[in-house]
Amino acid sequence: MTESGAATTGIIGATCCRIICRSYDLFVSMKLVIAATGASGTIYLQRLLAQIDCSVHEVHLVMSASASDVAKQEIDDFKAPSNVSQHSENDMSVPFVSGSARFDAMVIVPCSMATLGRIASGSSDSALLRAADVFLKERRKLILVPRETPWNLIHARNVVTLLEAGAIVLPAIPSFYSRPDSIAAVVDTVVWRILDQIGLPNPHTYRWREESALANRKKH
Repeated sequence: MTESGAATTGIIGATCCRIICRSYDLFVSMKLVIAATGASGTIYLQRLLAQIDCSVHEVHLVMSASASDVAKQEIDDFKAPSNVSQHSENDMSVPFVSGSARFDAMVIVPCSMATLGRIASGSSDSALLRAADVFLKERRKLILVPRETPWNLIHARNVVTLLEAGAIVLPAIPSFYSRPDSIAAVVDTVVWRILDQIGLPNPHTYRWREESALANRKKH
């Protein structure tokens, strides 16, 4: 999946991209599942898709019916990038519902507490839930981004169950030390953390005590 070494202009496989990693170049091509459920926060999904090079990485999008309804409420014209493969939440023929199909990471953003609870219980009655179950059993990276607040005890216990099962629970809690000056900039503080967890860091991410990062952002 990855190869590192001296700078080169060659292409590895059909799709690849270059990420500059300090003293050497790293080529990465990833297979990702991005899902959304019926919680508020479609903008997190929109900004995440915008910051993944979907012409380089194989990206599959699954939106629940409730997620589509919320998107219409929150964003006037939500559209996935043209290179993204979109699937119905009930299409059990998609490749990522099988453990034999190799994928690198799955992100559910936003993740409703109802969906989080179903995953914690082992429910697999939709392609979205089955995929999450597969990623857990295959020990692949599953990142859940709940936005709901406050939590009740049932929510907290479900989160603990998923953490014990190997999931990454990354609540949509923004940071402000980068001094974001717009809604998108606030949202990006969460999206950057998601990208870090996937393994696709955004070079413009503001990182604490890295003054060069802030200077770089001001130029763009």
